[in-house]
Amino acid sequence: MLAPLTNGQSHADGTLSDAELRWLTMRAEGGFGLTMTCAAHVHANGQGFAGQLAIHDDRHLPGLTRLAETLRARGSASAVQLYHGGMRADPALCGERVAPSDDAKTGARAMTTAEVEAMRDAFIAAGRRAERAGFDGVELHGAHGYLLAQFISPQYNRRDDAYGGTLENRARLLHEIIGGLRRQCGPDFQIGVRLSPERFGMRLAEVRELAAGLLRDALIDYLDLSLWDVFKMPHEDAHADRSLLAHFTDLPRGDVRLGAAGKLMSAHDAVAALDAGCDFVVIGRAAILRHDFADRVLADPAYAAPPLPVAPDTLAAEGVSPVFVDYLRTFGGFVADGDTAPAT
Repeated sequence: MLAPLTNGQSHADGTLSDAELRWLTMRAEGGFGLTMTCAAHVHANGQGFAGQLAIHDDRHLPGLTRLAETLRARGSASAVQLYHGGMRADPALCGERVAPSDDAKTGARAMTTAEVEAMRDAFIAAGRRAERAGFDGVELHGAHGYLLAQFISPQYNRRDDAYGGTLENRARLLHEIIGGLRRQCGPDFQIGVRLSPERFGMRLAEVRELAAGLLRDALIDYLDLSLWDVFKMPHEDAHADRSLLAHFTDLPRGDVRLGAAGKLMSAHDAVAALDAGCDFVVIGRAAILRHDFADRVLADPAYAAPPLPVAPDTLAAEGVSPVFVDYLRTFGGFVADGDTAPAT
C-alpha cells in the first residue's frame, strides 16, 4: 500500500493538480495494490499544509473523480485519507484553530459539543463524497497528533462531555465516524483507520485497547499502524518487553487486515514485516524514491531502494514535482542539491 504522503502539489483551493495526479498515477502503475492520497481535509478550517488536497466541498469532486478513474484504470485500489489538523492546522491557511480542549501553545480553542458533532458529520460527508467520486474507500487519519488523535489523547483532550474523560469517550468521535460511514456508504466501500501508538500524547496501552476494539467490532476493513520504524522497541519502559509492532500483531483480528509503516526500504524489510504478523506493508519514503518499488520488490527478493540523499532530477523522473522536492528539502539529508548523478 502506498502511504498517505504530504506533498503540497494540489491547488490552493484544494482541487487536484496535474502534478499530484501524475505522482499518484505513477505509483498505481508501479504495482501498488492500494494507492492512497495525502491527508485531505474534511473541513475548511482543518488545512495543515499549503497545496493540500481537500474533500470538504463538491467543487473538489471533478478532480477526485478523475483521480479515482485513473487509478482504477491502472489496476490499483484507491483510497482518500480523511483528516483534520485540529491544533496542528495552519491558521495562515484556515483561520482559527480548533481542538478538543483549549491549547495555550498553539492558541487553539476548545470545540463545543455541537461543533464536535458537526465535525463528525463533516468526516462522514467527506467519505460519501469519496464514494461518489469512485474511490474504493477512505482511511481515517487518527495518527500523528492531528484532530482525531488529539481527541484520543488524554494529554490534549480534557473535555468533560461525552467526548472526553474515559478512553471510551475520547474515542467516541472516531467510532461515530466509522459507524456513520458504514451506515451511509455501500457495503463494499472500504474503511481504514491509521493510528500511531506513540508520541503526540498517545499511550501505548490505550492505543492497543482501542485497536483491539476496532479489530473485534469489525466495522473497518484494515488498521494501518504508523510506527516510524516497524521494528523499533516502545518508548515506554513498561512495555519494552517486545517490539512496538508485536503489541498489535497478537490481537485477534478476524477479517480485518493489519498493516504497518516505518522505514520499510527493501524487499527484505517488507518480508520481515509480513513475517512479524502484518497482512500488508505501507510504503512511504521508498515509494517516493521509486514509483515502481512494489514491482521491483516482487521481481527481486534482494531489491533495496536507493540510499539518501538523492538528486532533484532523480526525484523528477519519479514524478516528484518541484514543489514536492522543496517540501522534501525540509527533511535533512533527503535531497542532494547539485548532485545530478542518478541513483541506482
